[in-house]
Amino acid sequence: MTRRIITVRDERGIYYYPVLGNKNIRMYVRPAGDEVEFRLWDSKNDDTWERHGWLPWSAIQQAAELYRKEKAGGGPPLHLYDFDVATRLIRDELGKSAVEDQG
Repeated sequence: MTRRIITVRDERGIYYYPVLGNKNIRMYVRPAGDEVEFRLWDSKNDDTWERHGWLPWSAIQQAAELYRKEKAGGGPPLHLYDFDVATRLIRDELGKSAVEDQG
């Protein structure tokens, strides 16, 4: 069964909800050259958008690897960054050629 993803867009761009049941937190996604970038927004914390800039997928993967190597408490927050959802949203919104396969 294929999961249906609905593209959501506002003045900041394309986004999805990374935490099920929490509509206050959004993860915005955009293509950037041959990368996908992510940016967090929280309606209950106005400065989240300013403090957290756009993060390329490659940097998220590198940070996750550092977490694993250093065995940081709680593990990496990869559950917030869904590459498959991001690429699907970008493709649906901007066309198939907007994102190269980076997964």
